[in-house]
Amino acid sequence: MNKRFIVLIDFSEYSSHLIKYACDWSQEANAKILLLHQTHPFLPAFAENEAREHLVQQANDQAREKLKTLAKALIPDTIEVAYYVSEIDYHVTLPELLAEPFENLIFIGLKGTGILKKLFLGSVALRIIANTENTVVAMPKGIDSFSHEKIFVAVGEKKLLNVQQLDNFLKFMDHENTSITFFHLAKPKEDTTLIKEQLRNLSETYADRFTTNFAIYEANNRLDGIKGVINNKIDEILIVQKGSRILTDQLFSRFLINELVYEGQTPLIILP
Repeated sequence: MNKRFIVLIDFSEYSSHLIKYACDWSQEANAKILLLHQTHPFLPAFAENEAREHLVQQANDQAREKLKTLAKALIPDTIEVAYYVSEIDYHVTLPELLAEPFENLIFIGLKGTGILKKLFLGSVALRIIANTENTVVAMPKGIDSFSHEKIFVAVGEKKLLNVQQLDNFLKFMDHENTSITFFHLAKPKEDTTLIKEQLRNLSETYADRFTTNFAIYEANNRLDGIKGVINNKIDEILIVQKGSRILTDQLFSRFLINELVYEGQTPLIILP
């Protein structure tokens, strides 16, 4: 099945970096690119239906031309690019696009130093992550070239890792020169016997395709422990699963999302 990157574009200063990153990755993964934009046309309250339809169409046409201009400036002719512009909300358009016969990744941008507030108070990014059964690539500002030398996969004990979705994601990766670290964040005095065995099994499962290892960090030294491994370099990727404690427990998410992802410029992959 053909691969496709669905890249959500809002024409902010983040859009160019997001397109460049997806473009760089697509050349390695042989993936098509779909640039998706939701318009927000101004519609006078008492306008007739015909006038409203005209304003919506005008806004969509203008946005489509802006997408084409961005693509012409940033994407080589060798990459197949498509455009989807609509005033309809993403929660409607995305499921329709995901139903098409492609293996998809969704790309969204993370904005501002207040990323925690945005994530936990209902930003567009969070709504897409929460309501979409597809892997999402959430990108902080500033990264415009793809690298994947080091992949870190967060594993919880209560919510089992979605191995099928992880396998699907890894289809987009070149197996050469790539290492995967499966890790768990443990609470103080937590019995880690079972999770350690789970991490070891995961490491062995993927050892035939990647260089693998595993690690456990306790909460009381998570900052120093994780930073000793995840160094906030552009060749690192952090993978978490939707609904896992690493995203929902603010004790951990405050550090992982803000310090590693936003401040550290580490791409965040959210598995469904």
